Amino acid sequence: MSKGLIDLLAILDVEQIEVNLFRGVSPKTSSLRVFGGQVIGQAMVAACRTAEGRLPNSLHCYFIRAGDTRAPIVYTVEHLRDGKSYSTRRVNAVQHGHTIFSIMVSFHAEEESAFDHQNIMPEIPPPEKFTAEELSKQPMYLEMPEIVQIYYGSDRPVKMRPVEIGRYFGQKIHDGRVHFWIKTTAKLPDDQALHMCALAYASDFSLVDAVMARYGRTLFDGRMISASLDHAMWFHRPFRADEWLLYAQDSPSAHGGRGFTRGMIFKPNGDLVASVAQEGSVREPRGALTCS
Repeated sequence: MSKGLIDLLAILDVEQIEVNLFRGVSPKTSSLRVFGGQVIGQAMVAACRTAEGRLPNSLHCYFIRAGDTRAPIVYTVEHLRDGKSYSTRRVNAVQHGHTIFSIMVSFHAEEESAFDHQNIMPEIPPPEKFTAEELSKQPMYLEMPEIVQIYYGSDRPVKMRPVEIGRYFGQKIHDGRVHFWIKTTAKLPDDQALHMCALAYASDFSLVDAVMARYGRTLFDGRMISASLDHAMWFHRPFRADEWLLYAQDSPSAHGGRGFTRGMIFKPNGDLVASVAQEGSVREPRGALTCS
């Protein structure tokens, strides 16, 4: 069994310690700050375990305080509604006596509809074109920043293959649209709710970084201070998080120290499976950004 599978399932498998009360732990890393996708995924799992028979259709959450990777996180689930078609759960994540995160998750009973449409998937080369082997054929490969090499690490819970590699070398993306191929590192059980929780976990990766695309900058260049403020996600169609998905991102606005970002997630066949929106705090200690 691969290390990636063990890590992801261990992260998402919150322990039930009482009715509507769960406890999650963080993986051992060098970071003292909990990854935002981790608390989203863990809180979703806690909510799903109290809404048996229904799958999530949307989530809305706020990051209130930075989480501490050295301490467990306690998740309290509140039942707000159980109707004929929808159920609603509110989950608060508590650490050191303070609420660090709050989420509302809506669940929907499956139903048929006469309305069925979606945006068209961008024309992007398949993930096989963005392997480390393929990139090694490009002249810029020897100068590839370490952060890009980390994307290809095999021990990560989620594999990520960025499409616009040039922006890690200062290239400006004038329309601000960037793309990643993503999937969990190893196979997951045939549990659609778990795949949704895994995708929610992955959806926080690099989303605020889309703010920097217009400037030929990234949040990983050491000159930015960033943090996710809130996060929303809508699930549209069935998918597997352990198969390649295209994460198309853009940032329509940045102003006053906050950047707004959006994402659409597609299966390779073009099905739109989820949409994401997030606002983040993005600050530069000194100097000015230009996108001209």
